[in-house]
Amino acid sequence: MKKIILFGSVVILIFVALIVVSNLNSAQKASGNPFGKERLHPATVELLDDPNYENVILPAELEEKLTNDEAVTVYFYSSTCPYCKEATPVLVELADESGIDLVQYNLREFEEGWDEYKLESTPTVVHYENGVEVGRIVSLQPAQEYQRFFDEYVLN
Repeated sequence: MKKIILFGSVVILIFVALIVVSNLNSAQKASGNPFGKERLHPATVELLDDPNYENVILPAELEEKLTNDEAVTVYFYSSTCPYCKEATPVLVELADESGIDLVQYNLREFEEGWDEYKLESTPTVVHYENGVEVGRIVSLQPAQEYQRFFDEYVLN
């Protein structure tokens, strides 16, 4: 009986040690992140070194742009969304080629954005002018549709 208790204790200690090391590793990776948060969702941590996710906008920054009536094109995505992971490289490339400053709002980290910007799914790209939404494209689309959106609403 003592051997079973000892063995069970060792197994539990190993699991606790693995959890602690994993949490420390995630915290270390998340330090100095562009989201200004101490803890990030693991899916967001995975994207920190991806060059397609470098143009992050924080909720306060977006609100300031909209309040100041600036034109802004926002890519609302979630770091856990498989469709976003497919759309992001396409959107970033098209925006770069067209000279569009496509800012990226991570809804996994800032969930208040769902209600605040009346979002129903990701990926969603919204273009604002004078603080007002003028165009929106929702869900994974072919590159031509994203380009058409940019041409109609952003580059007009």
